[in-house]
Amino acid sequence: MSKRPTVEQRLYWNETRPDRVSHLDVRDPARCGPCDGRPCVRVCPAETYLWEAADGRLVIRFENCLECGACRIVCPHDNLDWRLPLGGRGICYRYG
Repeated sequence: MSKRPTVEQRLYWNETRPDRVSHLDVRDPARCGPCDGRPCVRVCPAETYLWEAADGRLVIRFENCLECGACRIVCPHDNLDWRLPLGGRGICYRYG
């Protein structure tokens, strides 16, 4: 019996074609500061969002995005601009 691949292994099989311009943006960075628990950081399976405590800001690594949209659903301030990458860029799922 073979072992099932881990989530990390399955994500590695996908292909990403990142755009040069981010398809993710924070509308008002000041609203992220007092945000309780940073749900966008916790919910993202690809670690697209990173909270820089030293700088007090949210860093977006849009190249990692799996385009699941979970971040915009859990943001309590509706503070994320999320759109699909342009021109066939972004994630290309190998196994649907």
